[in-house]
Amino acid sequence: MIERWATALLRIALVVLFGILVVFQTLSLPGQFRYLAEQNPEDAALRWPATAITVFWVLCVQVVIVATWRLLTLVQKDRIFTEASLGWVDAIVWAVAAGWLVLIAVLLWVGFQADDPGLPMLLFLATAVVTVVGLVLIVMRALLRQATALRTDMDAVI
Repeated sequence: MIERWATALLRIALVVLFGILVVFQTLSLPGQFRYLAEQNPEDAALRWPATAITVFWVLCVQVVIVATWRLLTLVQKDRIFTEASLGWVDAIVWAVAAGWLVLIAVLLWVGFQADDPGLPMLLFLATAVVTVVGLVLIVMRALLRQATALRTDMDAVI
């Protein structure tokens, strides 16, 4: 019973988060970088690259949200230990990997340009967190693959 409540609450949270991310993607981030370009004309050339990168990261999170929604559907239908679930987990892993690669590029660019260690250290922290999340996802995917194989074997026996 508690799983049903948790699943329902998670779905509500995913919808709210997705909606907030759409607002950020379409209004807040572009507006913020426009404002920063107006306030600091010497950094105006960074407006569009910064907008594109942050919108891309939001898109990566949106992919994770959609894939999580689909995995919840598979859980509800008791089909989580099937090949269908692996495709959605792969989507999450690839979205995290794509975001991580762009984060590494930003870290390197900022690291070589910065005269203050604050932002590079923050980006390094974010990179470490995303690295750990990505590696945990890869391990969890391997566990899901093993559980799926065991479930397939058990279904064949029964």
